[in-house]
Amino acid sequence: MSQNELYPIFLKVAQLNVLIVGGGNVGLEKLTFLLKSSPNAKVTVVAPEFHPELIELAQKHAIELIEDVYKVSYLKGRHMVIATTDVVPVNIEVYNDCKERCILVNVADNPPYCDFYMGGIVTKGNIKIAISTNGKSPTLAKRLRQFFEEVIPENIDELAQNLNAFRKTIKGDFQEKVDTLNTLTKGIINKNE
Repeated sequence: MSQNELYPIFLKVAQLNVLIVGGGNVGLEKLTFLLKSSPNAKVTVVAPEFHPELIELAQKHAIELIEDVYKVSYLKGRHMVIATTDVVPVNIEVYNDCKERCILVNVADNPPYCDFYMGGIVTKGNIKIAISTNGKSPTLAKRLRQFFEEVIPENIDELAQNLNAFRKTIKGDFQEKVDTLNTLTKGIINKNE
C-alpha cells in the first residue's frame, strides 16, 4: 500500500508573489481556488488572452494581468508558480525554469511536474482543513471537502476563539498547558460524537 508523503503547510500567499501562467479555464479554476482561500493573495497572471470570468475576478481582487506569452523573465521575484496552459511544452518549460531557480511550481493536471498540489480546503473562520489525495483523485478530495463542510459546525470558530482565550489563562509549564488543553479538547470532541 502506498502512502501520501506530502507535508502539509499553510502559506501566507498575501506575503508571497504568485504567478499563474495561462488565462483559460484551468487558470480561472486555480485563481478562483487560491482567492477563495486567500482573498488578499498577491497574484499575477500572464497569458496571451484571458477568460472573461478570469478578468472579472482579477478586477475584484486587484490581480495583475499581463497579456503576453510566457517568458522566463516573469519568474523574477516569484515564490510560487502555477502553470495552466493547454500547451504541454510551455508548461514543462515553466516547470524547468522554476526548478532552476528554486521556485515552487505546480503544473496543473500533471503530478510529476508538481512541487505541491492544490487540494480540497474546508474553511470555517480560523479553522482550515486541507485535503490531499496525493494527486490521485481531485474528485475524491472534492467529495471529502463537501462532507467536512457539512459535518463541521459553523460555530467551530467560536470554539477556537474561546480555547485561545482559555489557553492564555492556564498556569504551569508548557507540558502542563498542553496536557490541560488536550484533556479539555478531548472532552469537547467526545461530546459531539
